[in-house]
Amino acid sequence: MKTFKNCIISALLIFSITACQDMLDVNPKGVLTEDQLQDPEQLDGFVTAAYAFMPRSHAFETYNPFIASLRSDDAYKGGGGLNDQTPWYQMEVFSLVNASIGNNDNAWYRAYQGISRVNTAIRAIENVSEEDYPVKQERLAEMRFLRGWIHFKMKRRWKWIPYIDETATVDDIPLISNHPDDMQNDLPLWQKILDDFKFAAEHLPPEQDEVGRANQYAAKAYAAQVLLWMAYPQDNTHQVTGIDTEKLSEALVLVNDIIDSGAFSLASDFAQNFMLEYDNASPESLWELQFTIDDGTPRGNLNEGNGLTAPWWNPYFSCCDFHKASYNLVNAFQVGDDGLPLFDGFNESELKGNYDEYFSRSFDPRLGHTVAIPDFPWKYQEIVFDSTGSRDPGIYGYMNSLKENVRTDSPGLWDEFWMFNSKNQIEVRYAEVLLWKAEILIRLGRQDEALPVINQLRERAANSTEKLKLPDGTFPAEYKVEPYVNGVNINWNAETAWKALVWENRLEMAMEGRRFYDLVRWGIAAEVMNAYFEKESQRYPWMEVAYFTKGRDEYLPIPQAQMNWSKGVYKQNPGY
Repeated sequence: MKTFKNCIISALLIFSITACQDMLDVNPKGVLTEDQLQDPEQLDGFVTAAYAFMPRSHAFETYNPFIASLRSDDAYKGGGGLNDQTPWYQMEVFSLVNASIGNNDNAWYRAYQGISRVNTAIRAIENVSEEDYPVKQERLAEMRFLRGWIHFKMKRRWKWIPYIDETATVDDIPLISNHPDDMQNDLPLWQKILDDFKFAAEHLPPEQDEVGRANQYAAKAYAAQVLLWMAYPQDNTHQVTGIDTEKLSEALVLVNDIIDSGAFSLASDFAQNFMLEYDNASPESLWELQFTIDDGTPRGNLNEGNGLTAPWWNPYFSCCDFHKASYNLVNAFQVGDDGLPLFDGFNESELKGNYDEYFSRSFDPRLGHTVAIPDFPWKYQEIVFDSTGSRDPGIYGYMNSLKENVRTDSPGLWDEFWMFNSKNQIEVRYAEVLLWKAEILIRLGRQDEALPVINQLRERAANSTEKLKLPDGTFPAEYKVEPYVNGVNINWNAETAWKALVWENRLEMAMEGRRFYDLVRWGIAAEVMNAYFEKESQRYPWMEVAYFTKGRDEYLPIPQAQMNWSKGVYKQNPGY
């Protein structure tokens, strides 16, 4: 894998030279053109450059999970107050968002840079025969996987985006609309993304010799995700108009292919998904972004997208305390005497001014893996987190995000004031696949089959407490979680099964950037977010301006800079 990662550097150099041709009508001397790229090593360099584009994104250009997380009820923006990265504050309260909002255009621009790299690689590969390049179909599949992945990330964020493939010329691209007049809904756009993932699933091997390369199961997982979006079709005001059971059934086939392969399983301890030493080693990981610190370059290929999310905690971390867990989320981890979630009234408990009494309650163990809390262990160490790690607790409280961060003594930590790290980021894990299966079964009226699937996650959570102990061997709170038993602790029917599924999704994937998109996909974002804002505004005055406008806030506006560039070809999203 080190060879694959080191190739990134030379590949980026090749790409940076050839990319100049997009801006010039002349071919400079001494520069390779796509037509000259016939050597497999050169082709592989273009492939590696395509892999490299997104992981190296800086925090302000990124599709990092914490950006989506702060738009949900899981997290507050954090940082040094409301004026520290104001655009993200505007995004988390929704009502202050407009088409010119900052930290929006850079992500759009960065994504199309990546798509350009992918399409450049595809064109180069297609010019070579399989005889000269035996891995041609596999490399094409990898590139179509990455193209689908980038478009997928964009699609969830903006809904209406231009889909650009390798056939689009420099002259074509400015004429490609994000919302063609003849496109009555966004399903044809989803279909293009689905086609990329299906091609990838058909031509990729189940396993790759070099970790980091997309494989068949990663492609099937993303195809299943696209089908899950298509299964909840939306009108032009982003409202879900029904449930397409055919799409759900199609997704179930892919999900079952992954499960039945036997290639993946739940990690024995939840922690293994979020520890540097388990990079590419968790049995739960279908595909993960690769980061390095010791790849022979001065500072490695670090996860710069997480550079803001470490606590403001001297002497361990110097920056920056973004991505703070909300009180609503911490409350959601509470359980009753029966070890089940407090579905009703869970958010009535108050933490402020009531710390000791609050943590005398019982919690799902996944809290300790997800949220850094004063007087709790920091990242499975014999170091206890404390209140000094919070930069502006009067605004954002004391609860830090934990999953994406590393130990204070981690060999993957890079202190550049911004606290970068080299821990990989799992993009799809087996737990999600199980959650998709449970969701599909419940929607198909087969909720009894979903019960043992959900209980697998709850049983794993119950067995994931060993790393949550304090230095003296005790626990900072009572951890408790029990499986659902129909007729004993729950009346398992279509309604309660769905409620349990939504809850389990949140607890399992909290702070991983999934929550907001699930709410939009299910058509309940306005309901959930406005209930969240109503309560949070009583806790924090700055939340009083927060409001989610149904039919607008499900998606961000098309960046005004892109609207200007398109000269009328693009259409703005509703409400902006």
